[in-house]
This record gives sequence, structure tokens and C-alpha cells, in this order.
Amino acid sequence: MADNPLPPGLIDWLLYHEPWVTYRTRIDLLGQPESDPAVQAARAAMLAHPLVQGLVSELAAWPGPPVNSHKSAGQLLHKLAFLADLGLRADDPGMPKVVAAIMAHQSAQGPFQMWGNVSPSYGGSGVDTLGWALCDAPTVVYSLVRFGLGADPAVARAVSHLAGLVRENGWPCAVSPELGKWRGPGKKEDPCPYANLIMLKLLAHLADYRDSPAAHAGAETALRLWEHSREQHPYIFHMGTDFRKLKAPLVWYDILHLGDALSRFDWLRGDPRLGEMAAILRAKADPLGRFTPESVYQAWNGWDFGQKKAPSRWLTLLVWRVLGRVA
Repeated sequence: MADNPLPPGLIDWLLYHEPWVTYRTRIDLLGQPESDPAVQAARAAMLAHPLVQGLVSELAAWPGPPVNSHKSAGQLLHKLAFLADLGLRADDPGMPKVVAAIMAHQSAQGPFQMWGNVSPSYGGSGVDTLGWALCDAPTVVYSLVRFGLGADPAVARAVSHLAGLVRENGWPCAVSPELGKWRGPGKKEDPCPYANLIMLKLLAHLADYRDSPAAHAGAETALRLWEHSREQHPYIFHMGTDFRKLKAPLVWYDILHLGDALSRFDWLRGDPRLGEMAAILRAKADPLGRFTPESVYQAWNGWDFGQKKAPSRWLTLLVWRVLGRVA
């Protein structure tokens, strides 16, 4: 963060409250190692916290009910990714059962399956079916990678298949054979902005893919959509007022989620389009450098980012993390 100094007093505000914010602040903003006693204490407190334990307990029911809307923030899919964002690992209490349940549903193609239900009018069977889509599979694999399983052969096979679906204009709308001919509301040759985003989020955490042609294609697609946001809205994904509102956790297609993914690629540092996104984020800070949610997911109203009345420590951490990478 040396190139992007934090406002005075902000670190103390972040460190002394929720343990997951303390833990990630020490790791992501202060650069302290996992071996540091203060980092270890924060992590232990995070794992013991009732809110975190509650998410782990919910995920024991994986894969849960059918995914009918990927935008629904209460899906187990998004709770899984949030635990990965916090820094949980595959061997943390309760997590081996979750990981085993995910691994038990690997498709013939490689990605891991979840329950879905596509009506016959949209090319499906109308019954609950195990399958995967490019708007959920990358998030599952991303979570496994963040849990420390990136080198697992099953995870590597899933990554290889998903990365191989890239086109010159990023990742399309695609589903597994079990889900029939379903496709979102867009032109077949268009990229799916959300699938493209979560694929970039996945590849950014894999050394073998971080500088790959696939990552470059996806990043350029995302930035080109930003550059032409007034006239290009593939699959009805817009980058207008709602897209630019601050919200957490990182679930859907919005400026913070996209900025977080793109800012992880070192070779994008200096790109004026990413810089423009960062400037929009920075301008939302209060005089003390804190950020308040501008939109919320009701499924997360028990967390500090589940309200719009006061600055959120978790949201503030997320924004400064992006700004620190882009500086």
C-alpha cells in the first residue's frame, strides 16, 4: 500500500472490530504473514465467530436446493465464495464435509455440479437436475482454489475445462449437457459479462493462468464493455447507476466485484479504464476514508455490510484493497 497511503486512523478502525476484517486487514493491507501471532489470533477468532460457524453449518447441506437465480445472494453458492474470500481453508473445522460434498458431484466434463431446474419452454426438462453453468461453476472452483485445493487433480480438471471455453471476446453463456439448450437472453455470439467476471476472478488466483491468453481475452472484454457501457449491454447486463453502487459481499455484476477481479492482474496496472473505475470507487469515501454500502442484499442483513446507514469495515477493506493494487 506504499503507493496508495491509507487515511490516518483507518487501520486502527479496521483492526479492532470483526475478526474477519482484522484478519484480512493484517494480511491484505499490512502484508503480515500467516505466521504472525496477531494474524493467527485474528484467524482463530474468525473461525470461532457464530456468524462464520453459521455459514459453515449451512454449507454442510451442499449442494442444497436448485439454483433458480444466480443473483440471489442467499444461495449456498455465494456463501461458499464468501467463506473463501474470508480465508477459510479445506481443513478448517466443518470444511472437510463441505469440500467432500462438492467433490462428490464432479461432472464428466470437469466442473462441479449443482442442482438446477430449467423449464421445457427454455430448453430444459422441468425437473431438478444436477448440472453446471458458466454463471455458477467458476465460483465453485474459485472457492476450492481459495480453500487451498488448486493443485488437486479434480480441481485442475475443472479449471482446464472452464478456461477452455473462452472465445476471442471472453466467456459465453454456456451450460452442461444435462441442462439442455438453455441460454440467457442475449445473442449467442456475445460474451456473458457475469460469466466473464467470475472466470477472471478464478484465473487471477492461479499462477499458470494469471497471464494466459484466456485471462487477457477476458480482461480486455470486461474493460471494453466498461469503455462502451452506454451502447453495449450483452445478456442485458448494464453498467449504469446500479452497477456503480457499492455493495458486499462480492456476489453479482457490479463495479467493486469487477474491480476486485481485474485489479489482481499486475499487467493491467496503468490501464486507464481500470483507473477510471478505481477513481469512481475512491470518490465514494467519506472524509475518514470509510465506505458505506449504497445497496444491500437482505440475505446478509446480520453483517456490517447489510445496512446503508453507517460505514462498513468489510466494504471499506474491499475498496482499499482494490485501490492499493491499482495505485
